[in-house]
Amino acid sequence: MKRPALVFLFAAFTLHSLAQTNSNVIDEVVWVVGDEAILRSDVEGLRRDPSWGQIKGNPYCVIPERLAVQKLFLHQAAIDSIQVTDTQVNSYVDDRINDWVMTAGSKEKLEEYMGMPMPQIKEELFERYKNEMMVNRMREKLTENVKVTPAEVRRYFKDLPEDSLPFIPAQVEVEILVQQPHIPDEEINRVKEELRGYADRITNSGMAFSTMAILYSEDKESKKQGGEIGYVGRGELDPAFANVAFSLTDPKKVSKVVESEFGFHIIQLVDKRGDKANFRHILRKPNVAQKDIDAALARLDSISSDIKAEKFTFEDGARYISDDKDTRNNHGLITNQKQRPEGGMMQTSKFEMSELADLSPELARVVDTLKVGEISKPFKMTNKRMKTVCAIAKLKNRIDAHRASMSEDFQVLKGIVLEKKKDELLRAWIQEKQKSTYIRINEEWCDCEFEYPGWVK
Repeated sequence: MKRPALVFLFAAFTLHSLAQTNSNVIDEVVWVVGDEAILRSDVEGLRRDPSWGQIKGNPYCVIPERLAVQKLFLHQAAIDSIQVTDTQVNSYVDDRINDWVMTAGSKEKLEEYMGMPMPQIKEELFERYKNEMMVNRMREKLTENVKVTPAEVRRYFKDLPEDSLPFIPAQVEVEILVQQPHIPDEEINRVKEELRGYADRITNSGMAFSTMAILYSEDKESKKQGGEIGYVGRGELDPAFANVAFSLTDPKKVSKVVESEFGFHIIQLVDKRGDKANFRHILRKPNVAQKDIDAALARLDSISSDIKAEKFTFEDGARYISDDKDTRNNHGLITNQKQRPEGGMMQTSKFEMSELADLSPELARVVDTLKVGEISKPFKMTNKRMKTVCAIAKLKNRIDAHRASMSEDFQVLKGIVLEKKKDELLRAWIQEKQKSTYIRINEEWCDCEFEYPGWVK
């Protein structure tokens, strides 16, 4: 979940302040961890940076200790050859900068406010976010084999008072029946010709694919990177897209127009590494005319009337009439992909309303007004592939907010115990690492109640 844009602007102010501070104030080394120094300016900068997280206690104790812990993880990450790619870091940096630009009003206003050009802003942020991502990868590696058994979960919560159990928000189970508005052949041909024109400009006029992607692609994420999607395996892509993309061998060539579930694309190979490859693409989607949306809504209104007249059930309609392949085989029931406490993904039919809103704000608004068993009026929505579709929804079940129970919410309780066990392992690892790492702290910075007391030897 993204933090508020105001916080990012404060973080931008911190970078600006640091640039001013570093040019006018004599800095000093306040901690040394291994062969890495922590500077006073590092601490001062983060003390003014709300995006770095809440600081409880004396910031001149808390901040350098957090930085010291980070350096322990980074040192181990180097030993274990933990890597994050520049593409991954740049994508994260670009997301943060885009938030700042929206808050400042424009790229030029942000540059003026920061007192530095955009490339320098990116450079300032790159190392910081790369370190954060490396630390997270290292923490994940250290805890990847931590498991908990059902018996451990039961023991942990057995004697806890009820008001100490986590509060589970209201959840819903939703079925959906979708109709895709008709798109005329003329509109599809228009989009294909548009993409062929882009390909011609790239191939014959020397226009960079990345520039064309930034200007014209409708994939909001990859266009920030000049159309690059990063290194992926064949199975991570839409099959039609993958078949064309992985057949490319010459980075100078542009693919033919290919249709996927997201729209129409042209693709260019960037690089291949083993069974993974990086591609650029430009996505264009046909426009959906209002008359075709109205026709789809009218079809759904007729389908809804037949269901209410008991000619067939909503579930049978979803199975045989719906255009949504993700829910068709599940009789219309929408599934929620969630992270397992122990890692990996699991499927559940239960959604918190915030999760449903993330999937589709329009669907969440409709479901919020329904009673259990009620079918909605036809409505327009954007699906997870960012296509305009029309739908009717049925609220299958609503689970009221409640205190977690072992029978109904085992996965939630398991996650709490698992996180506690991981925290204990990481704490023990940090304390052991302190013993074998050279640490020196300036005397005036030693008078602290540290979270990990092993810093002062």
